[in-house]
Amino acid sequence: MLWASLLALAAVVQALPSGELEQRQGGVTMLRFGCAQVVIDRLDPLVNPGSIPSPHVHQIVGGNGFNASMTTGDVSNTASCTTCAFSEDFSNYWTANLYFKARNGTYKRVPQLGAARQFNDDYSTKIGGGILVYYVSAQPGKITAFKPGFRMLVGDPTSRSRKDSTLKRQNCFRCYTGPNFGGDVSAPCQDAKIDTEALPTGPCKGGIRSNILFPTCWDGKNLDSPNHQDHIAYPTTGPATFLSLGGSCPSTHPVRIPQLMYEVVWDTTAFNNKAEWPADGSQPFYFSYGDNTGYGQHADYVFGWKGDSLQKAMDTSNCMGAKCGTLKTQAIDAGKKCSVNRVVQEDHDGWIKELPGINMGNMGNMQQA
Repeated sequence: MLWASLLALAAVVQALPSGELEQRQGGVTMLRFGCAQVVIDRLDPLVNPGSIPSPHVHQIVGGNGFNASMTTGDVSNTASCTTCAFSEDFSNYWTANLYFKARNGTYKRVPQLGAARQFNDDYSTKIGGGILVYYVSAQPGKITAFKPGFRMLVGDPTSRSRKDSTLKRQNCFRCYTGPNFGGDVSAPCQDAKIDTEALPTGPCKGGIRSNILFPTCWDGKNLDSPNHQDHIAYPTTGPATFLSLGGSCPSTHPVRIPQLMYEVVWDTTAFNNKAEWPADGSQPFYFSYGDNTGYGQHADYVFGWKGDSLQKAMDTSNCMGAKCGTLKTQAIDAGKKCSVNRVVQEDHDGWIKELPGINMGNMGNMQQA
């Protein structure tokens, strides 16, 4: 996807009116880097702080300050290492896990791959699962980096149907049509012919890619809100698509923040035999909160960059990938050594009878997380 993203970014720059690029404070920047898993656990300090266990399993990457009660404060002061390529990034990024439901009713966790093969770096090809993280500054005006203590949630885990036609492209899936990430063309969530709001309904020979885009506008005051969403907003004009100019922020949320995007590649290749799918032919992949539609895909973020390192990156023009100005990086071996001890002891690798924390026969009583 690298070449496609760069082409899209070049198109954005070329489309700018004369003189506008010079008016941008920070130019056009796209940090893109991998983070290995720091732990897989049934904890959610954002939505279910202090709950052990939380309602469903998550994959978490980033700093080793992650715990069930990290509700306030600067997490960069509580972490001593990070699984991310940028060694000054102690943030935590997490999503729900994906499971395959076999015809006999048992479940198995779907592993994650690195990035597509176009990204030939260690944090793409050697992380053994995890999340690819993007911070994009491709909007008009100054981009203000997140502040210590900032956190947010995007998506609605209770959604099970198509969103309205004005969807701001915050959530999409791409079915890799061939091995080696076949069909990985164009920037994420841009092409309705290859990107879908729902999980793909047929086997994907090369796996399934998830992309989750966070809002790009902030109220400038609150580091969090009761639902972890009201302090942020999408633009009021123009689509909030990847590498877009983003349109105008609402008056209630006037501060432009980096466009944060997660990318997860789910390695579904071991589960492509339709003879093992449910007998009724239904879509067999379930997120850990009991959703096999994909409409409930969501993601959590807790900011934890050291000092003003992220702001410096956003102010540096034309940074691409996992190198930017004076930002420090670390070797993949160091990143993979960083970990957090699992708190809830559950089987994450074998076949299980039900999703942890979810009674599949009583999904109506599912707790939101």
